[in-house]
Amino acid sequence: MGGNAVLAAAKGAAAFFTGSGAMFASAMHSLADAVNQGFVFVGSVLSERRPSRRFPVGFGRVINIFCMIAVIVVTIMAYETIHEGIHLLRHPAEASGGLWINIGVLLLNIIVDGSILIKAMKEILHEARAPKARGFALLPAAFKNVGRAAPPTRLVFYEDIVAVLGALLALIAVVVIALTNFALIDGLVTTLIGCLMIAVAFRVGYDNMIGLIGVSAPQDVEDKVSAAILADADVRDIQSMRIIQEGRYYHVDAVVELRTGLTLGEADDIKDRIQKQLTTDPDIADAAISIIEDDGQSSWQRREAEIEKN
Repeated sequence: MGGNAVLAAAKGAAAFFTGSGAMFASAMHSLADAVNQGFVFVGSVLSERRPSRRFPVGFGRVINIFCMIAVIVVTIMAYETIHEGIHLLRHPAEASGGLWINIGVLLLNIIVDGSILIKAMKEILHEARAPKARGFALLPAAFKNVGRAAPPTRLVFYEDIVAVLGALLALIAVVVIALTNFALIDGLVTTLIGCLMIAVAFRVGYDNMIGLIGVSAPQDVEDKVSAAILADADVRDIQSMRIIQEGRYYHVDAVVELRTGLTLGEADDIKDRIQKQLTTDPDIADAAISIIEDDGQSSWQRREAEIEKN
């Protein structure tokens, strides 16, 4: 948040003195990033509050609400950026001085946002419990696991991809304008940066919309949970199971079939043991386990076969 606030001020000053539309667009994006990350920081703190008597399921989805506010901010900034780009396409600005000011600010932008992007990609792999990656393998690994990261991390990841791309495009624009008479590139780059911001707003908005509704956990998470339950010596089958993803945490609700001949006290101890085993996973917020006696049918294996068939 602090880094993007400094960048927004520096880019805004450079755009004012040089008249660069691409620099203005980049400043709008950095300002949007700073505001959004401020909202997300507050939302992250509130979402970590413990459940209360009035809110027994906790505050995990509060972060989705704050991310939706961030989407509104990005959309407004994207509109202003596209509006400025269209204006520059209709009335191209003449080349002005301050080339090295623009280049210096944009290089600073690439360094700051690039470092933030690398940190966000590493955080995605950490939150997804995925193997570490380095170098050029870091970006594809982050894209592969971004769906399992927390909403704030996803927001920063998408925003900083656009921030780095936007800075590179703006750098190309200011250099081309300084060396040629192709002034239209300023409007083209400004409009393109605005469109990239719209794409980020759509993606982040979609992710948080389904997060507010309640979305099923990824298949590999379900496989891991089912394997942990079935590994218990007294468990014979899983009759049904539902795992809801809330932020980067999961809520497990399962009906487990136990071996026959158990007393009520023994069955209750097994249920507690399964719940404790599942909640040792740092990504599982809670596990509600119901127990019934084995009905002699393989319910979970049949369900897995239906999934593979579909």
